[in-house]
Amino acid sequence: MMAKGRGSASAVQSAALLVILCVVGQCIVTEAATYVVGGSGGWTFNSVGWTSGKRFRAGDVLVFNYSPSVHNVVAVSAAGYKSCTAPRGARALTSGRDRITLRRGTNYFICSFAGHCQAGMKIAVTAA
Repeated sequence: MMAKGRGSASAVQSAALLVILCVVGQCIVTEAATYVVGGSGGWTFNSVGWTSGKRFRAGDVLVFNYSPSVHNVVAVSAAGYKSCTAPRGARALTSGRDRITLRRGTNYFICSFAGHCQAGMKIAVTAA
């Protein structure tokens, strides 16, 4: 049998520290980001291009800021996005400061006020 030297405990401690740093590093890397839809202008007309150049991940949060007396936010399917229609019974968010957590894949949102989606008040956000 080989005798354990003083370095054995140090090697185990170093390995444990390395594992802890990897776990902590992974947590930092996977921390969700928060995006204000439309930037300083908020959720409004011609929002379609707002996602351009941004990289979204599942768990990121979208914040929709708008005047609730004239706009809303409705999560829809790809078909609803394309046709600018919310399905019957769809839940419209109306707080004016809605927060939505992205799921993996493409997430679709429209304003369901008459004509707003057709005027560009819709976004498709793909989250990795």
